Amino acid sequence: MADYQNIRTGRHCTFVLHAHLVFVTKYRHEVFADRHLTRLDEIMRSVCEDFEVELTEFDGAGNHVHLLVNFPPKVALSKLVNSLKGVSSRRLRQEYPELVKHYWRAQRLWSGSYFAGSVGGAAASALRQYIEQQYRPA
Repeated sequence: MADYQNIRTGRHCTFVLHAHLVFVTKYRHEVFADRHLTRLDEIMRSVCEDFEVELTEFDGAGNHVHLLVNFPPKVALSKLVNSLKGVSSRRLRQEYPELVKHYWRAQRLWSGSYFAGSVGGAAASALRQYIEQQYRPA
């Protein structure tokens, strides 16, 4: 069912949890050049390490970024996202002063919203069928 090479273990659990995250810039303005995306990759990998999260894939364009993360069950995705967006916004503002013009009224680089989707494993229908076929004691 799952990709067994990616199974991780914690103190009391075994897990394979992946999420696809997408962050867009405020008002979808074209902000990033290649050098900004390269630095964003480094910043976001550092934040993920602090959360014991593996950033499996990172890429982006001028107005958005995509992340594929492998995370432990103890991590709340909303807290991870908050930290990823906050730290990256702050660091880019410090390191690339020319980006300040994109930090609109509230001094935000990112839109307040984000996309998070679960990834991997069996399709819901296959999983439902597997569970239905389990032995149930009388």
